[in-house]
Amino acid sequence: MKQFAKLAMASAIALAAGIGAADAKEDVIIAMQLEPPHLDPTGAAAQAIDSVLYANVFEGLTRFMGDGSVVPALAESWEISEDGKTYTFKLREGVTFHDGTTMDAEDVKFSLDRARAEDSTNAQKALFAGIESVEVVDPQTVAVTLTEPQGSFLFNLAWGDAVIVAPESIDGIKETPVGTGPYVFKDWVKGDKIVLAAYPDYWGDAPAIKDATFKFISDPTAAFAAVMAEDVDAFAGFPAPENLPQFEADPRFKVLVGSTEGETILSTNNNMEPFDNKNVRKALAHAINRQEIIDGAMYGYGTPIGTHFAPHNPDYVDLTGNSEYDPELAKQLLADAGYPDGFETTLYLPPPSYARRGGEIIANQLAQVGITAKIENVEWAQWLESVFKGKNFGLTIVSHTEPMDIGIYARPDYYFQYDNPAFQDLIAQLDVTADPEQRSALVKEAQQTIADDYVNGYLFQLAMLSVAKEGLNGLWENAPTAATDLSQMSWDE
Repeated sequence: MKQFAKLAMASAIALAAGIGAADAKEDVIIAMQLEPPHLDPTGAAAQAIDSVLYANVFEGLTRFMGDGSVVPALAESWEISEDGKTYTFKLREGVTFHDGTTMDAEDVKFSLDRARAEDSTNAQKALFAGIESVEVVDPQTVAVTLTEPQGSFLFNLAWGDAVIVAPESIDGIKETPVGTGPYVFKDWVKGDKIVLAAYPDYWGDAPAIKDATFKFISDPTAAFAAVMAEDVDAFAGFPAPENLPQFEADPRFKVLVGSTEGETILSTNNNMEPFDNKNVRKALAHAINRQEIIDGAMYGYGTPIGTHFAPHNPDYVDLTGNSEYDPELAKQLLADAGYPDGFETTLYLPPPSYARRGGEIIANQLAQVGITAKIENVEWAQWLESVFKGKNFGLTIVSHTEPMDIGIYARPDYYFQYDNPAFQDLIAQLDVTADPEQRSALVKEAQQTIADDYVNGYLFQLAMLSVAKEGLNGLWENAPTAATDLSQMSWDE
């Protein structure tokens, strides 16, 4: 009888263990506000692409971690020549693409040559402009030679625009992406979700999360309802900051408040009248009450900025005093520029809450100084086509979430069309400078230059606001780049 009791107890323990194992949660549903326009991170400026695919489906030679550090990824190690021009990368062994083909030096050469090609559609093509040649040394070794030393080269290679792709799968990359990451693309129900699954032959550690679904919920009210009903496990970049106190008071959830690389700006078409006049741009800057925008659109979440640089960066210069709210000065500047009665322009607003809500506030502020900003609400595809590519706009609001991206102001053909040869020379000097103190001085000078030129209206650094179920771990608090790194996530046991 005692033997029977022991057997029964052992069976019960085994059964309980089996039930526990069966119940171990290995899937996650992550909600996001924006849906990618397509799935090629090397062919568009939309951050939503990286938010789904970066470090999940696609990998580069290096990568960003959640703390902003740059670490090896597909490149196991590298050596830099004495003159600082040649980087010789040793690739990891045993890496395969999700279609089963081997990832080797030929794929690295193809990816970098494609990104820097004359007909490249890469949104950050300038990152690769300093590459003179890419040579295959052997299947596991590739040498990249630069025209000049470039202190930020390894940093640049960590961008989502620099991921490694294969020529065999490039034709279908926008709809069926094939990468080397820990997750393989499974399905895309447009307007609803993207589904990923763990790649069984991944070269690195197997992730705890085996199945992941990204749900796209653009409406802030619907976002609140989905999280509160526990229809999703987390919402990365929660679009309704006014609801955060309710989640903080609910033991089912945890709220993450971090920072992003997102400089939220009133982008100005510097090549269009009247914005080709510096006094008009300066008037715009002084017509804006940043804190009113932060309070009204973001419920206090956000850090005022006076230039295109992240406040958490050690080299940040606080230049908000350069464009303090002063509507009377704004009116005087407009009169000096030949617009005593103001003027009319367009204000294109993409879907994010910071743009739609902030745009209403800014339009009202501009009206106080005589500027009529006609609001045009547009979807991301339309914004990319008409504003970013077509440059057909007067004003727009957008967060630039790429890390350390002040260099975009050195591109005269960039969508806000700022053309300052002296600034271009400054960034060219920064690109070839490796000494940390010299780089710091150049970065500070760059911040001052664009602030003094009033290139854009600098509003605030976007906060990273996320809500997750209690028990889900590994969601990035800060966003050093646009990413939702599934490989770092797990559930409490």
